[in-house]
Amino acid sequence: MGRKYGYAPLSIEDNPRKKGTHLHEQAAEDEQNDRIVNERMPMCVGICVLLAIVYVLSRTGDGAAMPLRPDPNQGNVRAGSSMPPVVTDATPVETATPCPTMTCPECKQFPPAQPAPATSCEGLVDPATIDMGVLRAKALDSTPPHIIECSAASDGESQEACHLPAETRYAALGQKGATLWMTGCSGAGKTTIATALEDRLVKEYGKHVYRLDGDNLRTGLNRDLSFSEADRAESVRRTGEIATLFADSGVITLVGLISPYRGDRDAVRKRHEEQGIPFYEIFLDVPVDELKKRDPKGQYARVESGELKHFTCIDDPYEEPLKPEITLKTHELAIEESADRLFRMLEADGILEGAPKLTPPGLPNPDGDVVVDLHVPDNLKAARMAEAETLPKVLITDIDLNWLQVIGEGWASPLKGFMREGTLLETLHFNSILVDPFNVTGNAGRHERRTNFNDFTEHQPHQRVSMSVPITLSCTSFTKDAIEGSSKNAVALVTQMGQTVAILRDPEVYDNRKEEIVTRMFGAIDMDHPYIKTIYSGGDYLIGGEVELLDRIRYNDGLDKWRKTANELMAEFQEKGADTVYAFQTRNPTHAGHAYLMRSAGEDLKTKGFKKPVLWLSPLGGWTKSDDVPLDVRVKQHEEVLLAGTSHPGGLDPDSTVMAIWPSPMVYAGPTEVQFHAKSRRSAGASYFVVGRDPAGMKGSSIAVAHKDDDLYDGDHGRYVLQNSPGIGGMKMLSFVKVMYDIQDNVMKVPDESRMDDFISISGSKMRLLARNGAVPCSPTDIPNDLVEANCVPSGFMVPKGWEGVVDYYRNVDAAERWVPWSRPVIEAPACKDTVPSGKLGSGSFALKHKHYDSFWHDIPRRPTGEADSIINLVVEIPMYMTAKMEVQKGMEGNVITQDTNKDGSPRYYTYGTPFFNYGLIPQTWEDPSLISPEGNGGDNDPLDVMEVGSTPLKMGSINPCKVLGSLELIDEGETDHKIICIALSDPDSSKINSMADLDSVKPGTTERLIDWLKRYKTSDGKPENNLARDIPTTVAEAVEIIEETHGRWRALCGRDGTTETLKGTDGFWLTSPGCKEL
Repeated sequence: MGRKYGYAPLSIEDNPRKKGTHLHEQAAEDEQNDRIVNERMPMCVGICVLLAIVYVLSRTGDGAAMPLRPDPNQGNVRAGSSMPPVVTDATPVETATPCPTMTCPECKQFPPAQPAPATSCEGLVDPATIDMGVLRAKALDSTPPHIIECSAASDGESQEACHLPAETRYAALGQKGATLWMTGCSGAGKTTIATALEDRLVKEYGKHVYRLDGDNLRTGLNRDLSFSEADRAESVRRTGEIATLFADSGVITLVGLISPYRGDRDAVRKRHEEQGIPFYEIFLDVPVDELKKRDPKGQYARVESGELKHFTCIDDPYEEPLKPEITLKTHELAIEESADRLFRMLEADGILEGAPKLTPPGLPNPDGDVVVDLHVPDNLKAARMAEAETLPKVLITDIDLNWLQVIGEGWASPLKGFMREGTLLETLHFNSILVDPFNVTGNAGRHERRTNFNDFTEHQPHQRVSMSVPITLSCTSFTKDAIEGSSKNAVALVTQMGQTVAILRDPEVYDNRKEEIVTRMFGAIDMDHPYIKTIYSGGDYLIGGEVELLDRIRYNDGLDKWRKTANELMAEFQEKGADTVYAFQTRNPTHAGHAYLMRSAGEDLKTKGFKKPVLWLSPLGGWTKSDDVPLDVRVKQHEEVLLAGTSHPGGLDPDSTVMAIWPSPMVYAGPTEVQFHAKSRRSAGASYFVVGRDPAGMKGSSIAVAHKDDDLYDGDHGRYVLQNSPGIGGMKMLSFVKVMYDIQDNVMKVPDESRMDDFISISGSKMRLLARNGAVPCSPTDIPNDLVEANCVPSGFMVPKGWEGVVDYYRNVDAAERWVPWSRPVIEAPACKDTVPSGKLGSGSFALKHKHYDSFWHDIPRRPTGEADSIINLVVEIPMYMTAKMEVQKGMEGNVITQDTNKDGSPRYYTYGTPFFNYGLIPQTWEDPSLISPEGNGGDNDPLDVMEVGSTPLKMGSINPCKVLGSLELIDEGETDHKIICIALSDPDSSKINSMADLDSVKPGTTERLIDWLKRYKTSDGKPENNLARDIPTTVAEAVEIIEETHGRWRALCGRDGTTETLKGTDGFWLTSPGCKEL
């Protein structure tokens, strides 16, 4: 062989680093030592085997064996080594000394060996005494891990510092690595269950999975190992190391080994824990008697016959796990049930997702793997509010406010603002968006950047997230010009009632392509569809950008306790111990049929292995069409359902049910919309969504191009599309089944085909008719087939108090102000302390009167006492930023301030934008319609209007001394409508502004914006532009002259100038106040 194979050390002598030795030199030396061990160990083992052969031959053959001795040229094993001397060269021995006779316990069947010739035993090794397990253990103990290739990591630590970060790897793969270590006696089902789980994960979910077991390990990696205790331990160690590497690479690794010794398994667990890799010990606990019955390989029979000895779990020990992650009694479970439990465990722990687990076990990550909560922290609120005062104002409607809540509270995750143009395009064309939350492809935050149609990414993000409904914010040219003319890179979002609720950053303004949005979103042409009308009524532009909510959105309608953010709802599910959540959306009162379906769904989930499925009763809270059941009616009925509990067939168990309002508007877009319904529930913790026939659908109107007065969408399409929609991820559907009322059992359930005469159908339309008729409970023992004729409702159909509430609504459906149709803010009027409000702001019942004056119009003087003619009293009707069209009512007693109405009786709002001025009137003035201007236009029959251009909102009903700056003459539908421009004396800029020229000097562009507003404020309602008599404001003197003239006409109106006849157009005016005509 030569000297190359002359001597191989079995361990490297410790070599402390000498002073002055460079680290890289020491590392090179260590590497050389390791290389020698790895190269020569197989040769050492071979020599040991050769010695054993020689020894056996020497004891069994007729000839004398040639004695061996150490090669003096190779030296001895190092001092202090526990290793026996190894003979590596064969040379005749001249002086022989008899060796002791040696016996082999495994060879008892051979006849006694003949005495061996005399040999020299000095320095020789008896191979029978070599224990490879001991050698292996000592070698492992003396060679701690050396990390040569990874200089950034410390000895013995993870090499991740020199590898792709696990978070990035897992995000790219769409899963995490983990090891499932299945242990148990032979025949317990380790391979069978691992195969079933592997099949499911790979085929159904596309996951990377690999199975390690005795079959594929002992054909290669472990083929040199026997079944001795030491070799079994080594088999477990090697397999554990391989599993650690596989799992670290992102593979879900399924190990099926008997691995009988607890210490060996614990060592593997420790190795995984050191590397931060999930490790699950799965104990297949099957009685031995059951294993003997199964005996798939016939081994237990061989044990029984005595043919096989030292068989684990029979005459060799098996140490059961003390705290396994899961115990499977496979003799009590079907293969699919066992595999399903393992699958649920992986799913609950987020192993099947690449992103870090952000939610409690059993609850899914929000879409896009990011928790969205856009509320400004308390410590920053004051600063953000101060900032918002300086920003351009963007009007949001009450529907926009619903959408803002959806965004800000995380219901549309990962969306963080109103959609930018690129996001909108993806939503319209794909019903989903591409995201890269971990910047795997360099596309992180792509939806928070302005759309660039000239710069496309080289690599598409891997992750697709469901996003089927456009969430956009429209605006008019008035708002667009304000944004583009501002030096700020943010805008303040202001409600119709003038409340600043959010800041939108980095606004992106783009065309509102309404037809494209409608056709893509609805797939139907029906201009009388309620949400299609809403889209077409919006401005010609859209604003995209990320939002910050300045405070929690509250509606103050008595229902806020049921409004919870997505994160709060997650916490409540966790508090109830939910291991899965299923959501049931309601737009109607919940009857016993619904309750039956919800309870049945929960029971079905338990059969899938869930211990505590929790129902989310999820009434839709945002905008709905006018004939839908009001939100408060539904919520209060649901409260009774929960109070009834399981004592009534229409009740629900409050211990396993959470009720929470879902804040989104309803858009009635059928299959497109239902995808958003499901996705949004997932973002708050639901893994299952109960979906029925024609979800989110409605009937077409009488002017629909197709399906007039019929369902716009096929009833089965919604469920089909939802099940196959892109980006839906792991969200699963639970379908409705048809239920009917069993008149024998007095419950709603799936009908029994063998006795269909005992079942009656109670449709939604029939329920509404019965409620309108005030139907009372039927006799439990005599339920008629024709409920309408009998005017009764079965006692088991709905919880009694819940039914009473439904009846109350349908019998008083026209009392509109009694109900809360959908989530709209109820706020106190921003009124002066000297006024008395009544009714609800935003409704026809609201009225504001003054405490000290009988009439806002007649009793307050037109100017403060002692002031110059250019100082007038401004009575504020509409505070700055408010769009509710408030005005003094000429025909109502006290000339109170109320909200103007549209032709259909609904409250009127400005839609052109957020007013940047306070609006009101000058008391004791009147624009007489009989007074014709040179252009042929009469007065508008109202008090003289005022636009106050200060910097802060003034209180509704307040009386404010105001400096006249000029006026503009609006021609509105053939009437002259003068607008006096003034600035309140209380405004900080009042001393600097004395004319319209001063106004534009101090506040550039104000006159231009006033003119734009007056000309175009009605265009957003589909009306033509107004005209001005001239585009140049009058002087202060000219404006004062107009004031005096209209004051004179008011005096005539009140008969203060001696006029006695009723003037044209004044029939119905309330004039009987002290300042006008006392009775």
